[in-house]
Amino acid sequence: MTGVPSRFSLEGRVALVTGAARGIGRECAIALGEAGADVALGLRDLDSMGDVADAIRALGRQVLPLQMDVTRIEQIKSAVAETHRVFGRIDILINNVGIGPPNPATSVTEQDFDATLAVNLKGTFFVSQEVGRGMIARGLGGRIINLSSQAGFVALPTESVYCMSKAAISHLTKCLAVEWAPHGINVNAVAPTFIATPGTEKWLSDEAFRKDLLSRIPLGHVGQPSDVSGAVVFLASPAAAMITGTTLMIDGGWTAR
Repeated sequence: MTGVPSRFSLEGRVALVTGAARGIGRECAIALGEAGADVALGLRDLDSMGDVADAIRALGRQVLPLQMDVTRIEQIKSAVAETHRVFGRIDILINNVGIGPPNPATSVTEQDFDATLAVNLKGTFFVSQEVGRGMIARGLGGRIINLSSQAGFVALPTESVYCMSKAAISHLTKCLAVEWAPHGINVNAVAPTFIATPGTEKWLSDEAFRKDLLSRIPLGHVGQPSDVSGAVVFLASPAAAMITGTTLMIDGGWTAR
């Protein structure tokens, strides 16, 4: 690898990224490739892959697209098994996939509630479980990085279920970090504020919403996917060897107020 200090290099590592087709997941997958990792792409729909695989191959890294709806245990198991078959192991897991449909608490239906928790919590837990089993069996440790959110630490109107699920991810991160530390597995989370992605475009294009948002962020600007991917690469790297059970805020100072 050129341009990457050895303490931050992921040369020779294998990473699995869920929700890798766009936004933060796409950026993380490419950044991991830039740092030297080969990358397995967990995709809810293989047809949604876009150009992410080509972008990683252009870096000289190997890529494995996978059908992986994280709400379906059989797809989790088959995707992890295929990654082990092709690459021999998984060193790094990025639990990126998540949803957060807005709805006032008085209007949330059981279907809304179940769908959000199925992706954000059930998916994160069972992907971690399946990958963690392989890391423990291999006996060489590993890195798991979960996508929490600033929304897990502050209240956002119309996002009660999403906020609850992201707060739970940060606590799950602590639980897995403590339980799996004896196996050399570091488990951390990152908690971004609003990041400019296709999923947030409709909110960020609303001038009143954007003005209110920026008034809450001391740094005064909306985050970019690269702001998240840089933190993810750091936590996946040897430089973060003594960090586990932590949620790293990527919120421009919002929660520091």
